[in-house]
Amino acid sequence: MFTENQIQELNEAFKNASPIDIIKKAFELNNKTVVTTNFRPYEAAILYAVSSVEAKVPVVWCDTGYNTPQTYRHAEQVIKDLDLNVFLYVPKQTSSHRDVVMGIPSIDAPEHALFTEQVKLEPFRRAMEEHKPNVWFTNLRQGQTAFRNSIGIFSLSKDGVLKVSPFYYWSDEKLDSYLEENNLPNEFKYFDPTKALENRECGLHA
Repeated sequence: MFTENQIQELNEAFKNASPIDIIKKAFELNNKTVVTTNFRPYEAAILYAVSSVEAKVPVVWCDTGYNTPQTYRHAEQVIKDLDLNVFLYVPKQTSSHRDVVMGIPSIDAPEHALFTEQVKLEPFRRAMEEHKPNVWFTNLRQGQTAFRNSIGIFSLSKDGVLKVSPFYYWSDEKLDSYLEENNLPNEFKYFDPTKALENRECGLHA
């Protein structure tokens, strides 16, 4: 378990470090790790960076079942190109079944909390319970949401897992260059059914 003081010290020490140096430090701290992804835009960066340090790091993909065809094709390409060690988690109820009984509730509908629990939070909890990581790599970045603006490169999850966001201070433009330099694909036709707005948290991180 890391203390808030330790987190603060890590953030100060690594504020200007490269993503690779941040990732290597995280593995030094504890090698029981996962990297989570939903294959949204720029996810190839974190997957490439972490797997270049540890090729067989567990990659947890929680698929809501509502991804676009473009996202699914993108995911398959990235998984194949990077030879990722993917663990797929899906809701217990199919999207076709849910579409009949609930559909996709609007953000202010009473059913929205249950919908988010079913398609995102429960599969994610199941994944974390099975892998029991001490370090969790994410691609959170400053400027995405108010909560994400407050955390830094290193932070603690609600369960005390060390969350590491190696590209935290990177802009879209800088990531565009990184993807191009490393011949990595990107895909912008992405849909998250639990969020009405890009700057809204779904509950995994906040």
